[in-house]
Amino acid sequence: MPAATRYSRSDVQRMLEAGLFDGRRFELIEGELIDKIGQNPPHAGVIQFLLEWLADIFGVRRVRVQLSLEAAGADRDFSLPEPDLAVVAEAKAEYRSRHPRADETLLVIEVADTSLRLDTRTKRDLYARAGAPEYWVVSIPNREVIVHRGLSNGRYAQVTALSERDTLSAACAPERSIRVALLFGS
Repeated sequence: MPAATRYSRSDVQRMLEAGLFDGRRFELIEGELIDKIGQNPPHAGVIQFLLEWLADIFGVRRVRVQLSLEAAGADRDFSLPEPDLAVVAEAKAEYRSRHPRADETLLVIEVADTSLRLDTRTKRDLYARAGAPEYWVVSIPNREVIVHRGLSNGRYAQVTALSERDTLSAACAPERSIRVALLFGS
């Protein structure tokens, strides 16, 4: 079996300019093009709920929805992740000419329906190496939120799975909590 093609960001940019991806959405993770197919209603509903909640806490200009973040170091050439949501520490005008770095965020969130393995392993490690201080995976199948905190040496030292019975808050805004069950419409 032939080896899978590993794409760099410059390869992808050339393909985009040639019109090879017209009308398609994808993200580049570790040299692989991940197709971003349409979202089912529960996935979209969780994103919308979190957007409204986070915008109320941080302001709409600091909450980014499905927009790219810069990876760090060696990952930069082969990854350009697009988390479902990210909260940047500051709403900088320069983000009109460059993507924020993950270390310029307060919180990065992926909503996992069919991508749980990718989000809890590959993307977790990518965001940790890039310096995102807090990372959540909202697992729709398991109806839980996996919270990653305590960034140390490019890894998250604290990982906590919160069930529907628990409350959730960002480390940078602990006074603003919600019940996890609300994410799933319960």
